[in-house]
Amino acid sequence: MPEILFLVHRAPWPPDRGDRIRSWHMFEALAKLAPVHVAALADGEADATLAREKMAPLCKSLAIEVRHASRPVALAQAVLRGEPVSNRLFRNSALARHVGGLIGGGTVTHIVAFSGQMAQYVPAGFDGPVLMDFVDVDSVKFATYAEQDERQPLNWIHKREARVLGAHEIEVARRVDASLFVSEAEAALFRSLSGMGANKVRAVENGIDTDRFDPSAVFEPVGAGEGPLAVFTGQMDYRPNIDAVRWFASDILPAIRARHDKARFAIVGRAPTDEVRAITKQPGVIVTGGVPDVRPWLAAADAVVAPLLLARGIQNKLLEAMAMARPVVASGAAATGIDAVAGEHLLVANGADAMVEAVGTLFDDRTKGSAMGQAARARMIARYGWDARLAPLGELLGLPV
Repeated sequence: MPEILFLVHRAPWPPDRGDRIRSWHMFEALAKLAPVHVAALADGEADATLAREKMAPLCKSLAIEVRHASRPVALAQAVLRGEPVSNRLFRNSALARHVGGLIGGGTVTHIVAFSGQMAQYVPAGFDGPVLMDFVDVDSVKFATYAEQDERQPLNWIHKREARVLGAHEIEVARRVDASLFVSEAEAALFRSLSGMGANKVRAVENGIDTDRFDPSAVFEPVGAGEGPLAVFTGQMDYRPNIDAVRWFASDILPAIRARHDKARFAIVGRAPTDEVRAITKQPGVIVTGGVPDVRPWLAAADAVVAPLLLARGIQNKLLEAMAMARPVVASGAAATGIDAVAGEHLLVANGADAMVEAVGTLFDDRTKGSAMGQAARARMIARYGWDARLAPLGELLGLPV
C-alpha cells in the first residue's frame, strides 16, 4: 500500500498566499493518490494551530513545527558551514527527528518535497520515488537582489546566497526523480543552469479555483469612496511586493491622479511593513493589512495592478483577479508564464509611463475593462483548473490516478 510523505516549508492551510495556495492544492491532489503524511513548518503558533485543526482529519499523520530561526544567526551558521542561508532558516531538529521516525517505520513509499529548503529533510538512501517541487529558481531571485542592491553587506549576502543556493539546487535535482517548477519559463531556466533535460525538469503550473473566485458571488462592500480604484494584492512583507507598491505609489499614482484626481490605490495583504504603511501618507493610498478574504477587494477594483519589477514563476494574484473578471495591468515580469493574450485578457505595461497609460485607459473606459475581465475569466476556466494542472503528479510518482 503506497503512502506519501509531503514535506512543506509552510503548512498549507490556510491557502491565503501564493506558496500555500500551490501547496494546499498539491496536498489535495496527492491525497487522491494515496494516504499522505504531512511534515511541515509554520511561521508562528497561530498558523500552526489553524493548519492542525483543518488538516489533521485529512492526513495519515501530521507534524507541524514552528520555526524560530534568527536571520543573523542563520547567516553566521551558513557561512561557517558553507551552506545556503535559506536552508538554515528552515532547519528544525524536531521535524527532522519526526521525519526520520516515519521513514524508519517503513511505510512511506514516496516523498514529495515542496520548496527547495525541504530537500534537507529527504533521508539519504531513501529508495522510493522523490519529487522536488522547487516552484521557482530561488537562486536567480537572489542574484537579481544582488544586482538591485549595491549596498554592503546586503550585496555580498545576496551574491553568496545566489551562488551557494544555486549549487545546492542543482545537487538536489540530480539526486531526485524529477524537479518541478511553476512555469515552463522557470523550468527552461533551470535546465539551462543545470544542464539537465526535460525528462528530469518539468513544469507543473499553478491553477485557480474558478468556483471560489467567481464574480457572480455576493460580497460585503469594501473600498467605498470617490474615484476609480486600483488594487494590488500580496504578502506585504515580501520584498518584490514592497518594491512594486512603492514604485506604483511614487511614480505612477500621481500621474494617474493628474488624469483622474480622485483615483485611489489599495494595497491589500498580510503583514505590511512600516515601509508599506508609510505609503498611506500619499494621497489616495489605502493599506488594509490582512483581510479575511481578498475577493471583495478584487470585486471592488476598477483595475487590478501588478507592477512587479521582480517576479518568479506564475503570479497567483493575477490568476485570482482574472478569474474574478477584473481588468488587469501587469508588468512584463508579472505576466510572464501566464497563458493569456496581451491586449485581450490583460494589459502588459513596462515602465511608469506605460503603466499610467494602461491604468488610465481602464479608468476612462469601464466598458472596455469589463469586456477584458470577462475574456480573462473565460481564459481561466478553459486553461487553469487545478485538477488539470496537477494531473501529472500521479504519472511522475508512478501511482494510478
